[in-house]
Amino acid sequence: MKELKYLKGYSQTVQEQVHGLIQNDGLKKYLLKKYPKPHTYSNDKALFSYAMDLKNQYMKKSAPLSKVVYDGKINVIHNALGTHHFISRVQGSKLKAKNEIRIASMFKNVPQEFLEMIVVHELAHFKEKEHNKAFYKLCEYMQDSYHQVEFDLRLYLTFIDSNTEKLY
Repeated sequence: MKELKYLKGYSQTVQEQVHGLIQNDGLKKYLLKKYPKPHTYSNDKALFSYAMDLKNQYMKKSAPLSKVVYDGKINVIHNALGTHHFISRVQGSKLKAKNEIRIASMFKNVPQEFLEMIVVHELAHFKEKEHNKAFYKLCEYMQDSYHQVEFDLRLYLTFIDSNTEKLY
C-alpha cells in the first residue's frame, strides 16, 4: 500500500478507508459530492479582499493585513499550504510592521471551504504563534467546521497526489 503522506497522523483504520476509496475511485466522488465547485477568488486582489473580510469579521482588533497573495513558490509537499509573515522595517525613526499571508497557487482552483480554512489558519497565527489549544479554538471560532475541512483538504491533497487528473 502506498504511503498517504497527508494522513500520516491519522489512525490505521482511517488510512485503510482512504486506500479503499482510492482503489474504488470513491475519493473523487466523495470530494465532488461534498464540494461540487471551486471558489471564484482567482487573483491576488480578490484574495486580499476575501481575507480582509474574514479578518474584519473575526479579528477586528488585530493588526491590519498588508498583503495577501497567491505564491507559486510555496511547495505543499513541505507541509505548507500557506505562510504568514510578520515583517518589521525601520523607516527613519519609526518601526513599521507588516502582516502578510501567502497561499500556494495550487489553491486558486479549490472549493471555498478549503481556501477559507487556509486563510483562517494563517490569520490565527497572527494572534497565536503555536499550534496549541488556543490556536485551534480560534480557528474553530472563525470556521465552525475547521477540523472537518482540514481533513477533507488532506483528502483532496491525497487525491491530487495519487492521480494525474484534476478534480476541477
